[in-house]
Amino acid sequence: MIMIMAMAMGEEYDAVNQIVLGVISWTTLFLFIRKVFSKRSFGFCTRIVSTIHAISAVILASLSVEDWSCPVCPLASASSPKQACHRQALAATLGYFIYDLICCFLGGGSNFDNSFHHLVCIVGIGAGFAFGKCGSEQVATLFILESSTPFLHVRELLKELGYRDTNLNLAADITFALIFSVARMVGGPYLLFVTLSANNPMLIKAMAVGLQLVSAFWFYKIVKMVKYKLTKTREKVGLPPTSLQNEKLD
Repeated sequence: MIMIMAMAMGEEYDAVNQIVLGVISWTTLFLFIRKVFSKRSFGFCTRIVSTIHAISAVILASLSVEDWSCPVCPLASASSPKQACHRQALAATLGYFIYDLICCFLGGGSNFDNSFHHLVCIVGIGAGFAFGKCGSEQVATLFILESSTPFLHVRELLKELGYRDTNLNLAADITFALIFSVARMVGGPYLLFVTLSANNPMLIKAMAVGLQLVSAFWFYKIVKMVKYKLTKTREKVGLPPTSLQNEKLD
C-alpha cells in the first residue's frame, strides 16, 4: 500500500512539473515569435503558437491511441504505465491552455465563450490528473478539439497578411467549417455519450457536457459565418442574391 501511494504521489509531482514546464515552454515560444514578428500584432503571434500547439496535440493524441479499432479504449481506466504518453500529451496541453488563457486577458482578446472553453479544458484535464482516470477519453477529446484549430488560425493569419476576402481565405474558412462540423458535431456527441456512460467522476462528466455546449454554440456562429461568406461571394461575382443572411463570424 505504501508503495502504491508513493507511486501515485510520484506521478502527481511529475504531472505538476510537466504542466509548469509546459507553461514556461509555451510562454518562451511566444516571446521568441513575438520578437521575430515584432511588426505583427499580439494576436498574430499567439495564433502562430496556437497553431503549433494544435498540430503537436493532434500528433501526440494519435501516437497515444493504444488500439485504433477502439480509439477511446480503455474507458474510464486508472492511470497506468501504458498511459504515460496520454499524461505527457495532456500535461503539455494543460500547460498550453493556462498560458493561452493568460494571453487572452493580456491581449484584450478575451470573451465569455472563449474563457469558458479554456476554463472547462483546464478543469477537465486537471480533474483527469487528480482522479488518475479517463486518459483515453481526454486524448480523444484533444484530437477532436484541435483537428480544426490550425485552419481556424490560418484564416485569421491570412487576413492580417492582406488576404482578406480572397479565394485563399474563403478556402481556409470552408475547410475550417467542414472539419469543425464533423469533429465537434459528429465525433463530439459520440465522445460525450461514451464519457457519460463510462464510470467517470461527475466533475469530468460535467466538463464534457460544458465543452460540447461550447462547441454547439461555436457551430451556430460558424453556420452564420459560412452564410455570410457565400452571400458575399455571390455578390462579388454578380450572381443574384439569395435568402442567406449577411451575418459574420468575427
